Amino acid sequence: MIPPILLLGLGKMGSAMVSGWQERGLSPSFAVDPSRPEQPGPAMTVVADAADIPADFHPAAVVLAVKPQVAGQILSVAARYPQAVILSIMAGKTIRVLQQGCGETAAIVRAMPNTPAAIRQGITVACAGAHVSQPQRALCHALLESVGLVEWVEDESLIDPVTAVSGGGPAYVFLLAELLEAAAIEQGIPQALARKMARQTVSGSGALLAASDVDAAQLRRNVTSPQGTTERALAVLMDEAAWPRAVSQAIAAATARSRELAG
Repeated sequence: MIPPILLLGLGKMGSAMVSGWQERGLSPSFAVDPSRPEQPGPAMTVVADAADIPADFHPAAVVLAVKPQVAGQILSVAARYPQAVILSIMAGKTIRVLQQGCGETAAIVRAMPNTPAAIRQGITVACAGAHVSQPQRALCHALLESVGLVEWVEDESLIDPVTAVSGGGPAYVFLLAELLEAAAIEQGIPQALARKMARQTVSGSGALLAASDVDAAQLRRNVTSPQGTTERALAVLMDEAAWPRAVSQAIAAATARSRELAG
């Protein structure tokens, strides 16, 4: 059973988490979202303003699931519940920045999930602040585990590259499917078939990777026959100026942006 939760922000990630919590038995909880989306379930009441939350509501955790650009507007709400652990899934905002808005002794966990959480296939990496108790850490683990795998790091600075790799990673995979589809169409394959091929190739390869203990590089080699078609394609993609450099630069750029958002 999951204790009462206050969720600030009911976008795609917030909604995915609520769905996972309700599957595990969510106690009566509240979500604050000015857009007043549809009620996500019987255990979660959505209000447009934090002022509408009953005075006798005492959440065990306050989950910050808004864009980092509006953090200043919701930290004062989180600060009203000093007994609660604050679980932030906002990109960039450090534990130190959150403490400045919520109180120096606030129990804060910073985490970065990703969008496969919507189908309980996400991965979240989390870091606990100095004032987080073991029961509070366990609660945050349970909240995050409801939508996928959870890993913890002690070094908070690692959350920035985590954001770049796994947080943004689904977009890179979707881009690959998009580009495969476009390239197939260029070669004369009908659009409907091109889309089906691209999507199933990406999703099937991901499933194979998840089911295998074999290193990704070896799985790649298993597909690559000497002097065959795949080898010819990989010679283009693995050129030093192609994917190796582009992916490295992309992750570096996203990591830098995550650090910029801390301010």
